[in-house]
Amino acid sequence: MRSFITRPRAAAALLAGSALLMTPLSGQATARPAVDQHSVSDCFVPPGGGAAARGGHGADTRDISIAEQKAIEARTAQLLKAKGHSGVPSASGTLAAASVPVYIHVMRDANGNGDVTDTQISQQIAVLNKTYAGQESSQAANTGFTFTLAGVDRYNNSQWHQDKQSSTYRKQTRKGGKNALNIWLVDFAYLGIATFPWDYARQPGIDGIRVQYTSLPGGSETNYNLGETATHEAGHWLGLYHTFQGGCTTTNDEVADTPAQSSPSSGCPTGRDSCSLPGLDPIHNYMDYSYDSCYNQFTPDQSSRMSTMWTAYRA
Repeated sequence: MRSFITRPRAAAALLAGSALLMTPLSGQATARPAVDQHSVSDCFVPPGGGAAARGGHGADTRDISIAEQKAIEARTAQLLKAKGHSGVPSASGTLAAASVPVYIHVMRDANGNGDVTDTQISQQIAVLNKTYAGQESSQAANTGFTFTLAGVDRYNNSQWHQDKQSSTYRKQTRKGGKNALNIWLVDFAYLGIATFPWDYARQPGIDGIRVQYTSLPGGSETNYNLGETATHEAGHWLGLYHTFQGGCTTTNDEVADTPAQSSPSSGCPTGRDSCSLPGLDPIHNYMDYSYDSCYNQFTPDQSSRMSTMWTAYRA
């Protein structure tokens, strides 16, 4: 998983006691306490520090133990049965697909740092549609999911810009229901952090993904500025694990057509084979930690899993 690092920030982003919220409609400023209210379940740093983490950034999902992984699969099967669904892919290779409304929340600091342009936002939506349609490789699956921009709001709040008070700001700004993808653009020590669909019922107010704003198309995040961090994090939001989940095991990421992988990749290490099980490491898969330029596919079984999870938890 991604290891935690410290990223330089503009001095203005360090204003601690006087962070202001500028609401997108009223324009009224409201004082916010300078208290970090991160939920302990938001993210974790795994044993060993994750030196090979994508971009050297921190872990982007909460930890899922083997026992919990099994429980999630059992719970998913129960939900599908209750909805009258077998969980077996259709002839087209998918169970369900949907048009996903996307709400973008731009978290600037008190001086407006951290802003992105409307063009970058449009380009980010285009990247999501391109990657989920399987248009970056002839080997890629068309997942059937499409993404439509439903709204953009911009806040001026130095604490929120740094992803502090994260549970609070998400609950205050999140829009839409369980089918809506909320993307908060922040400046933090990660490329992105995502919630899983099976956690929505327990914590609906924080559901969504947080993305380093410099990773949007045209941003300054070297090797990670093609917009595919959002693709990766949305994959978690739709129920995918990392390709290296579980390491060199037959279960690993619960997806049969992603070869087992002992650890995350870095860069684009062609020919990497970190397990004795069949297949080279899936370095081109959006759920590894490769460079954006190395990414080009979801697999058919990942597509089916996303559809299964959508049916169980988000439909």
